[in-house]
Amino acid sequence: MNEQGHKTLCANTNTHIPNEERQVSIPRFITLLLAITCGISVANIYFAQPLLDELAHDFNINQAIIGFVITITQIFYGLGLLLLVPLGDLLNQRRLIIGQMLLSTIALVFVSFATTSTALFSALALVGLLAVITQTIVAFAASMASSTERGRIVGIVTSGIVIGILLARTIAGILTDIAGWRSVYLFSAILTFLMALIFWKLLPNVERMKPSLSYFQLLKSVLVLFIEERTLRIRSVLAMLIFADFSILWTSLVLPLSTPPLALSHSTIGAFGLIGVVGALAAAHAGKLADQGYGQRTTGIALVLLSISWLFTIYTKQSLLALIIGIILLDLAVQAIHVTNQTMILPLREEARSRLTAGYMIFYSIGSACGSIASTKMYAHFGWEGVCLLGAAVSVVALLFWATTRRFTT
Repeated sequence: MNEQGHKTLCANTNTHIPNEERQVSIPRFITLLLAITCGISVANIYFAQPLLDELAHDFNINQAIIGFVITITQIFYGLGLLLLVPLGDLLNQRRLIIGQMLLSTIALVFVSFATTSTALFSALALVGLLAVITQTIVAFAASMASSTERGRIVGIVTSGIVIGILLARTIAGILTDIAGWRSVYLFSAILTFLMALIFWKLLPNVERMKPSLSYFQLLKSVLVLFIEERTLRIRSVLAMLIFADFSILWTSLVLPLSTPPLALSHSTIGAFGLIGVVGALAAAHAGKLADQGYGQRTTGIALVLLSISWLFTIYTKQSLLALIIGIILLDLAVQAIHVTNQTMILPLREEARSRLTAGYMIFYSIGSACGSIASTKMYAHFGWEGVCLLGAAVSVVALLFWATTRRFTT
């Protein structure tokens, strides 16, 4: 039997074939479904950002600590990355994704009916824990893709995540003005449940190598990957810094926009998320550039743009146009680096893509949580100018870190 005939027979008998030999493209509609679901799932973490003033009023939470609403979600998102995402290397990914979506639906309903701050924080913690489904989906998409298209597929799916983060503000603002903040989480619960039903019908199973590990060994192997893979360590630190910057801007942005002299409505504030989508879409091809060997160059340019973005956002109170330019530059830079990071780390270990993703995204979660709480505290003590100076400082640190480590990463 010739080589082609052997591959055909293997495919028909569901024998595992490495991705490097599997050159079949993922159907476009499946890729889009994965991206849309990632957007819906990750939006659940960020719905609260433009609603901080509403939540502070309804639950009598001090403005200086209201950022903890975001931080607690990010903390439990980090726990989910460690405890749940590695299961994608051990269990059936299709069932894992659908099961987490159904549990997320229940958690979102709990948020919408919370009557005390304790109930709110508890429900949001559960939402954060289960929102890691996005990273299971990224690893699932990478497993489906061939080596020649992995960067492009990861770029599209990851774009869904960033766009979901940004549109969360728009959707939350509009629904809050129409029917109150609780309607935001009910709306998301309905969407999540519907997507779970669609996945049950359409999402394929993917045959892949599975490790012979216990659950404890699986979790321990995440640390082992950090020790053994230098690229993973470097790119994870970059993720921590860029998403700290991302949270510094978006967590506190509602505060200067909702107070005089601007005093914008929640719908208008949420619309700034649409502006960020422009930057995210512009960076969608970063994965393709990484496939072609331009990952380091893309990272360097994006970090320079990230630093420049704060020179515009500091003038938010004087010019909304300056804010718009700053948002586009920041979201373009963050998305380009994030896609490049994942494109560079996922090929490191084919059998451990979920664990690689989990380890990388733990640093993302740490950065987001720290950025959220630092941003609101900085605003409470030093105003919007203090927030922008903090963001600029983090950007410069990220650029210097990349410059000193670039020679160690291929």
